[in-house]
Amino acid sequence: MKNKYLKRVIDDILKERLEMIGAIVIVGPKWCGKTTTGKRHAKSILRLQDPDKRKSYLELADIQPSELLNGEKPRLIDEWQVAPVLWDAVRLSVDELSQDGLYILTGSTSVNEEKIMHSGTGRIHRLTMKPMSLYESKESSGKIAIIDLFNSPDMNINGIKSELSIKDLIFASCRGGWPESLNKKNKKAQLFVVYNYIDNICESDVSTVDGVKRDPERVKSILQSYARNISTNASDKTIMKDIRANFTNISQPTYYSYIDALTRLFVINNVHAWNPSIRSATAMRSSSKKEFIDPSIAVAALNLTPEMLLYDLNTFGFIFENLCIRDLSVYLSPFDGKISYYRDRYGLEADCILHLRDGRYALIEFKLGSSEIEKGAKNLLKLDKLIKKNIKEKKLNIKEPSFLAIITGGELAYTRKDGVKILPIGVLR
Repeated sequence: MKNKYLKRVIDDILKERLEMIGAIVIVGPKWCGKTTTGKRHAKSILRLQDPDKRKSYLELADIQPSELLNGEKPRLIDEWQVAPVLWDAVRLSVDELSQDGLYILTGSTSVNEEKIMHSGTGRIHRLTMKPMSLYESKESSGKIAIIDLFNSPDMNINGIKSELSIKDLIFASCRGGWPESLNKKNKKAQLFVVYNYIDNICESDVSTVDGVKRDPERVKSILQSYARNISTNASDKTIMKDIRANFTNISQPTYYSYIDALTRLFVINNVHAWNPSIRSATAMRSSSKKEFIDPSIAVAALNLTPEMLLYDLNTFGFIFENLCIRDLSVYLSPFDGKISYYRDRYGLEADCILHLRDGRYALIEFKLGSSEIEKGAKNLLKLDKLIKKNIKEKKLNIKEPSFLAIITGGELAYTRKDGVKILPIGVLR
């Protein structure tokens, strides 16, 4: 029986952008659904990973790559990075044909740009695809759109309910947003998908990404250390110290080589610090916050189970933040939005800053339960006050925050008397 396709946020983006530019490249982690989504918008397909044809395809790519582009348009070129020369062939074809919507390229690793002659600017547009958000997997009701909060900050959200319990959120985080897991018939099989994913990354992908042989056990050790420090701005020095204590000695160049490979495979998805010069540069925390492309990677790396996390909500709080980061990045993608975080040495922080392309932004805290909401609201209001003071004194040339919100694992959405919005993750889209 054919699996039912669940519409992705990127579907509408892809359709729109194909009407604007000659080629789209969809990048993202393995198994997040790039090829399946690309096929829905393509009229012909070239599968470079086809074992029966791969050798002849690569030979033709070396001799006359333009031949591989022949086919009804839009033409999907799956795992194009296997033959990087196709990038320049696509760019040239777009120039010659002078049409939009000609090619869709998909790939699960970023490419060594030394093998590409031209950037493709103005001809090839890049879209990043994440694993499925709770809204895409039909678990969030989607009754509150993030963009609506930007456009109408005073909208009435009071009383909107999430149907997701803490147990539901824990299981969704352990299972992850992998489309294949949603097609499994039982929960055990759904949870197994991410373990298989990690095995593939450690045993094969981390070495084939750039041809450098890497030790699978060392990869697992790095993933475990990253998972232990998930949703913190732990330094690379701290991560390396943790690895050395639990596995083996690792040099700094080796560590960064492994981190680079995991980043190119879209496994690691760190969140960068926001530095709007609210404080002096020396007061800012500038190291990246450690996150994975999907929270299930952290869960599997640490061999945790839904049952274990139910009795360790402190640990789940960090994993919950990764879940929220994943979902928010998906919901911002139609608007070319970005995510950062703010923290300074005075203790002032915001777990997440949502940025729109037009300069608007929102200050966000993540609190799994209601007991921490008051603390989160005080943090946001203090930061908001400081930003507005700097703007008024002309020390800061940015807009005021569009809204302040705390995203929770709770049931009810509402706006507090101080204006801070309480938003269950299970109602967002």
